[in-house]
Amino acid sequence: MAKSKVAKRPTRDEFVLEELGNQLTEAYQEESEIVLTVWGWEEAVRGKIDQMDSRTGKVHIKKSGGITKVPFMDIMQVNYPRD
Repeated sequence: MAKSKVAKRPTRDEFVLEELGNQLTEAYQEESEIVLTVWGWEEAVRGKIDQMDSRTGKVHIKKSGGITKVPFMDIMQVNYPRD
């Protein structure tokens, strides 16, 4: 049985990952609403950071529908909503 070909997550260097981490930490400390572009997800995730779990490597985003857990390594971009 042949494996289906799944696109690999783009590799990013340590500087890009550190900058993403800094942006997330700042948004968490200021309790800012953010919009995350996540690799492999069709829709962006919007909300406030509830928790950053270093054990599982996931960022917990609180929004009206509950909590969404996003793997840190899948976060491609952090933005602030413009409305």
